[in-house]
Amino acid sequence: MAQVWVGVDAGKQAHHAAAVDVAGRVLWSTRVVNDQQAIAELLVRVSADDEVVWAVDLVGCETALLRAMLAVAGHRVVYIPGRTVKTMAAGFAGEAKTDARDALVIANTARMRRDFLPVETPTELIAKLALLVAHRADLVEDWVCTVNRLRRLMLGISPVLERALTFTNVATLILISAYQTPEQIRAAGREQLVAHLRRHRAVNAVKVAEQALAAAAEQDLTLPGQDTAAALASELAIHLLQLHQRMRDTDKAIEAAFSDHPQAGIIRSLPGMGALAAAEFIVAVGDLSTFASPDHLAAYAGLAPVARDSGKRVANLRRPQRYNRRLRHVFYMSSLSTLRMNGPNRDYYQRKRAEGRKHQQALIALARRRVDVLWALLRDNRCFHLQPPAPSAPV
Repeated sequence: MAQVWVGVDAGKQAHHAAAVDVAGRVLWSTRVVNDQQAIAELLVRVSADDEVVWAVDLVGCETALLRAMLAVAGHRVVYIPGRTVKTMAAGFAGEAKTDARDALVIANTARMRRDFLPVETPTELIAKLALLVAHRADLVEDWVCTVNRLRRLMLGISPVLERALTFTNVATLILISAYQTPEQIRAAGREQLVAHLRRHRAVNAVKVAEQALAAAAEQDLTLPGQDTAAALASELAIHLLQLHQRMRDTDKAIEAAFSDHPQAGIIRSLPGMGALAAAEFIVAVGDLSTFASPDHLAAYAGLAPVARDSGKRVANLRRPQRYNRRLRHVFYMSSLSTLRMNGPNRDYYQRKRAEGRKHQQALIALARRRVDVLWALLRDNRCFHLQPPAPSAPV
């Protein structure tokens, strides 16, 4: 039985695959179109008697069909991050940057290193959560960009209004969708503004109306292009209101989907783990059995420092460069949210601050501690409680 490593430089329309043997000799190298028939023909090139490891540099939608067909065929697949591929490329002859060379680098990297995480076929639930979480991230990005564009337009209408109103507030968006200029706000008056806001079920209608009136009273000059800017601002405000509703609907879909996970209650029981953070955790981790210990999970999340020693300089630690940023974000933000309430998380953070740690260091230490707790909860299949479980009686 021969050992073969196949590296795949993935793309949207087509991939490039290259196979090497145990000595690093190139067995074949070919371009394959990203469709079922072409991938099926690629799989035929690998002998059924060989021990084959497939390595990919992307695990997104680009390789979804390829990974699904490899899973059906029973092949092992590992993921090699793009940063690693770029670093390893410098160790091979030549300076050319081609898909064929990248595929060979990926194959040889998988051949020389055996510590890459396997790529498991996601369950239907995890695949659904991954799509919903990614979609929500796109909506948030669109929200941030649109808010910035709206604020820029409002600066061209009235800097005072732009400074006085909060454009991430739904009530402000409802107001701006109908009244954009100081003249319009003054002409409408307090009662009409409040009535408009309440008709659209805005929170703090009176407060927002009074803030807008106070700001509008400070400017009676009409700026060039104001009418055009006002029309565009109205469109952006309406778009933001639609985005806000779409994000709420997506959050509900994420929570409904996550509730079907067998350990949903356990993950949600940890303070600070809301539905979105818990769903992102499941998407990033997948099967917890991949991680033999909480230390491995912490390293994957970038919460385990690595040494940076040289000569007499010892005990220098730094944050790793290769880690799952989504998972680190989950633990970081969930830890941050727990500081607002009394409890063991806040006590642990304050203890680290008392030891001389800065805010960021104490928060990272708390996040690292929470990795241990969550890993133990999932291992033991039990929910979080403030009181530790009673020790089992000796046999």
